[in-house]
Amino acid sequence: MTHMRFERSGDGQQPAGPADQPSPEQLLAASARGDEQAFARLYDLTSSRVYGMVLRVVRDPAQSAEVTQDVYLEVWRQSARFDSTKSAVLPWLLMIAHRRAVDRVRAAQSAIVRDDKYATLTEDRPFDTVSEQVQSSLEAQRVRKVLHELTPAQREAVSLAYFGGYTHSEVSQLLKIPLGTVKTRIRDGLIRMRDALGVAT
Repeated sequence: MTHMRFERSGDGQQPAGPADQPSPEQLLAASARGDEQAFARLYDLTSSRVYGMVLRVVRDPAQSAEVTQDVYLEVWRQSARFDSTKSAVLPWLLMIAHRRAVDRVRAAQSAIVRDDKYATLTEDRPFDTVSEQVQSSLEAQRVRKVLHELTPAQREAVSLAYFGGYTHSEVSQLLKIPLGTVKTRIRDGLIRMRDALGVAT
């Protein structure tokens, strides 16, 4: 699929009722077989939720729209790999969207860091300001390093809760695991991060 356009299919009429609306799982399965019309219907059915989640992370409407388009391009490419026995379509979409949104934020932060480094080299800056920026950058690097040292389950839960802005209940729904398990993973992950960073209790 080289040039993909996400438009409503048919003559613009809405389905007659819920019974006429295929499920997201059915639409994705059809998309995996190359059915662009089914994929357009899946987009219509889910894109508002995906865009809303991306906007919560990225905060910028224009960038969020770009990320949303990237999400659906990835979904089109990955549709044949979706396993309905492991997840429903919407949580799967939201997980992809969250990953893409975080990647966009990280890319923007990296650009800011590069700009700050350039400004530090080309401008006369008070020593205290430069020192604070360096310290902040070092702390951010330490946090990212420690985050990657968590177990995959802990890292996923902590990232959703503290970088994605989700409540524990929302994380539970996204990951399809009990709320108590979510709280345990986040608690254990934060304890590991605290110990690795040497934060006093």
